[in-house]
Amino acid sequence: MKRQITTLFILLLVAQCFGKKKPNILFLFADDHCNEEIHALGNAEVITPNLDQLTSQGVTFTNTYNMGAWNGAVCVASRAMMNSGMSVWRAHNAEKQFPQRAKDGMMWAQLLEEKGYDTYMTGKWHVKAPVEDIFMTVAHERPGMPNQTPQGYNRPKSRDDHQWKPWDTKNGGYWKGGKHWSEVVADDAIKFLDQSTKSKKPFFMYIAFNAPHDPRQAPKAYNDMYDVDKIKIPTSFMPEYPWKDFIGCSKKLRDEKLAPFPRTRYSVQMNRLEYYALITHLDAQIGRIIKELKRTGKDKNTYIIYSADHGLAVGKHGLIGKQSMYEHSMKPPLIVIGPSIPKNEKREQLVYLQDVMATTLDIAKVKKPTYIEFNSLLPICKSAKADDNYDAIYGSYLNLQRMVRVGDYKLIVYPTAKKVLLYNVKEDPKELYDLSLQDKYQPKVKELIKRLQKEQKHFEDPLDLTKSFSEYFI
Repeated sequence: MKRQITTLFILLLVAQCFGKKKPNILFLFADDHCNEEIHALGNAEVITPNLDQLTSQGVTFTNTYNMGAWNGAVCVASRAMMNSGMSVWRAHNAEKQFPQRAKDGMMWAQLLEEKGYDTYMTGKWHVKAPVEDIFMTVAHERPGMPNQTPQGYNRPKSRDDHQWKPWDTKNGGYWKGGKHWSEVVADDAIKFLDQSTKSKKPFFMYIAFNAPHDPRQAPKAYNDMYDVDKIKIPTSFMPEYPWKDFIGCSKKLRDEKLAPFPRTRYSVQMNRLEYYALITHLDAQIGRIIKELKRTGKDKNTYIIYSADHGLAVGKHGLIGKQSMYEHSMKPPLIVIGPSIPKNEKREQLVYLQDVMATTLDIAKVKKPTYIEFNSLLPICKSAKADDNYDAIYGSYLNLQRMVRVGDYKLIVYPTAKKVLLYNVKEDPKELYDLSLQDKYQPKVKELIKRLQKEQKHFEDPLDLTKSFSEYFI
């Protein structure tokens, strides 16, 4: 009798183990969302109740970096890295092979599909591989950005400049097709969640918004939530960035053309107002998706990850775009929520945005292939005392900018200008005080130049810094 009871108990345990459902994964992805521009994360001006709620339900990573880009569309490199698992220059070199890698089942969603996941995608793709070869279901594939019109650039020149109205559907952009693209993405996600109740398989949802990338078009009600005269001027505001022509951020760069040169306080306030309005509208769509997830009852077994390609300047340091090594442009938000994730906690460890791919593989119990260079965030989520995922953070933009962060110090290098900048980002998070010219920091500059060179070698960076900074390599 005892033997029968023991056998029955073992069978019940085995049944529980095999019967336990794999967790779902909901990846919510934005574009051009700076890590600071969430109300709960430090910007009291921006209205983001749903993202605030997500921060209270999970772990927020405050030192998340994008590794950089080989062209002005930084999101192209960001998404290439994230979907392939390769670092920036190796992803660049392999980009032409992405269609073949997709056929070989080597891309992010395919690794999860092989483990039994339904994979679903809607929204912005911008990866050089056919999306329908990678995801089982694709609702809408959007381009890198909605069409911008001439009226959307070089504005506002004054308070009397009313050539652009974000809610004017005649300007197309987010309004092309008759319904705001962010709302269409949310509609798609809600439809799939409803359908998922009929499936016994776990899901991986890749929900990719174009917002808050320009053109910054949100419905009038969202713009009316903000008063332009109450929008604060960034502490790093300047009319023009002195090194802009050396770092690829001149008047020729598309992103920088959005506001007039030199920058005025009013033009920055208006650009920031429209940026906030688009973020708030995005936040509302995220709220709709989360509400539907809860309605299905699947929220209790779902990991939610929110992030973006990178940040955005919108008037900081005299810049408008994201093509810089400053914190506001390199750092997107990153929030992880799930069954085993602590609530309302922050982590300061150094991580890359692209760690989200390895994290989802960890969640799904997929053995990470050797070609994936990034690391899971789960150990850090579970323990505030966990080590950094990396002992240095590397950044690059074309052959015009390089960056390395080790501990609290960050070095920015402009090879063409033969200029270095040094910041203590712990004490000076807005990067207002360049320490590089002070004698006492010269050893730190040399130390970080050496470390940058080490990171360049590791990531197969094609730029040789010794030609510009030979004095540091004596």
